[in-house]
Amino acid sequence: MLQCGIGSAFPFAPTLVIASYMQSNHKHPHVKRGTGLWLRFAVHMDAFCADPRAYLTAFWWRLRGKRLRSRSQFTRLLTGSRYAYDLWMLWHEETSPRCNQGPGPRILALVDVRDAEQGAARETLVNLSTEGFPALLIGTDHGQTLADAVNRIDWNETSWLMPIKAGDTLASAAAQTYKAAIAGADVQIAYADDDLTTRPGRRTAPHFKPDWNSEMFRYFDYLTGACILQVNREELQALSEMSDWAEQLIALKVRKSAPLHVKKVLHHRRVRPSPQVPTVINVMEEALPSVTIIVPTRNRVDLLRKCLNGIASTKYRDIDVIVVDNDSTDPETISFLKNLDPAFYRVLPYQGAFNYSAINNRAVEVAQGQLLCLLNNDIEIIEPYWLATMAVQAVRSEVGAVGARLLYPDGRIQHAGVVIGMGNAAGHAHRLTADGDEGYFKRHLLPQFTSAVTAACLVVSRERFIAVGGLDERNFAVAFNDVDLCMRLNQRGWQSLYEPRATLIHHESLSRGFDRDPIGAERFAGELAALKQIWSTEYAVDPYHHPELSRASEHFVARL
Repeated sequence: MLQCGIGSAFPFAPTLVIASYMQSNHKHPHVKRGTGLWLRFAVHMDAFCADPRAYLTAFWWRLRGKRLRSRSQFTRLLTGSRYAYDLWMLWHEETSPRCNQGPGPRILALVDVRDAEQGAARETLVNLSTEGFPALLIGTDHGQTLADAVNRIDWNETSWLMPIKAGDTLASAAAQTYKAAIAGADVQIAYADDDLTTRPGRRTAPHFKPDWNSEMFRYFDYLTGACILQVNREELQALSEMSDWAEQLIALKVRKSAPLHVKKVLHHRRVRPSPQVPTVINVMEEALPSVTIIVPTRNRVDLLRKCLNGIASTKYRDIDVIVVDNDSTDPETISFLKNLDPAFYRVLPYQGAFNYSAINNRAVEVAQGQLLCLLNNDIEIIEPYWLATMAVQAVRSEVGAVGARLLYPDGRIQHAGVVIGMGNAAGHAHRLTADGDEGYFKRHLLPQFTSAVTAACLVVSRERFIAVGGLDERNFAVAFNDVDLCMRLNQRGWQSLYEPRATLIHHESLSRGFDRDPIGAERFAGELAALKQIWSTEYAVDPYHHPELSRASEHFVARL
C-alpha cells in the first residue's frame, strides 16, 4: 500500500498545528493563513495517497479548464481526508466572544447525568457556565429528579429549556445564536447542527441537518440533545415520571409547531441517537386505489419484456398498464406489442421525436387509475410489493410525488431522492453509494420528504398531476421534467417523498442512450437553462440539504 502524506510522515504535525491555532488569536489573519496552508496540504496529501490516479485525473481536468468536473472529483477525494472537517472549521467557523445570555428569553439547561462517566457532568457544567447557561442536574444518582426540577424552576423567568446529556458541550455564543434565531419567530422548538467530540477535544463527524423533515424524524431523532424548547410547567410536570422525558417533550412540541433549524454547529456531543431503518411497510391492498402504470418504449423488447414481467408479478389489487410506443421499428418489438393481453395492457402509439413529457401526458389523458405510476421501460422489478408500498404514501393528503430507491445493476444507488442546487441544477442524492454502506447517517435507507424524485419510477395522484398541469412538454421534453413537476406539486402543499422500502433496479438510459450528439446536447443545454431560470437552482439551497454541504457532491460532504 502506498504510504505518503504529511499524516504518515509526521502523524502529529497537523494536530499540533490545529492545537496551536486554537490556543492563539483566531482572528489574526497570519495565524489563520498559516494553519490553513498546513491543513490544505494535509488534506491534499491524504486525497492523493488514497487514490493517486483519481487525484491526477481531477487535477488534469482543472488544467483543461473543466472546473465543474474537476471540482466534483476533487470534492469526493478531499472530503475523505481525516483533516477535512478541521479545514472546514478553520474557514467556516467564526469565534465569538463568550458572555452571559444577554437580552431575550432565559434558557435553562437540564443536564441529564444518568449513567454519566465520572467528570462528564463537571465538564458540561463548566462549559454551560462559561456560555452563560444556568443549569439543573437531572438524575437520581447525581442530581434531583425531573419532578424536583419542575418545582425549582422559576417559571416566571424561564420558558425555554435545553435538555442536554452530561459530557456534551456547546459552541461559543450558542445562547446568543439561539436567541437571535427565535426572536420574533412563532416557534416552540429550535434545533441546531452538531458534531462529535473525542477525549482530547477533537471534533469529528459533523451532522449538517436538513430543515424540519417530519417524515425522516419518524426514523431518525436528530433533535434530542441538540435543541431548545419553549415549555410550561404543566407540560414538564406531565412527563416527570418518564425516563425518556426529553424525547417525549420533543415529540409533544413537534406536534404543535414545526421546529426551526438553526444552521450552525452549536452542539459538541459524546454520543447521539442513531437512525432506525424501518422494516417493510404494512399494506392493506384492498384499501388502496386503482393505479395506471405508464411505460414509454421504443424498440428494446428485451428491456420491455423484463419490465412487464415484473409488473405482472406485482402484488396489487387493481392495476392496468398503458404501454406508449414511440415509433418502434424493430419487428420483434412490434410483434410483442401486438400480442399483449388487451385486458391488462393498452398499447398507445405516439409518433414523432421523443418527448417524455408529451408521451406521459397523452397517456394520462386516457388513464383510468386514481393513481399514476410513471415507469421507465428499463426498470427491473425485484419484489412484488413495491407498488403498494409507494401507493400507501401517495394517498396521504400532504404527499405529492413518491419516488422509489433505484439501484444500478451492480447494487450501488442510482436514485435516493433529488437535491435542488446540486451541480447548480439538480442531482440524485447518495448516487453510487453501495447498498450496504452507512452513507450519510443512513439517509438513503430512510423514508423522508425531498424536494424532488425521479420519474423513472414515480407514483402520484392523477388528480394532483392534472391540477398542476402535468409534465412541461415545452421546457422539459426529456430532462428535468420530473424535477419541475415535483416543485410545482410542492408549491401546492403536496410534498415529494422518497420511499426506500420500494427498491427496484434501473438500467439507466439503456433504451435511449445518453444525449451526447450535438442535437441532444443542445436540447439538454436548453432544459438546463430553463431549470435554472424557473427554479433558480444556481442559487437555491435545498431545505432538505444544507448550505454547508457541498453542491458539487452527491454524497453529503462538508463544503471545502
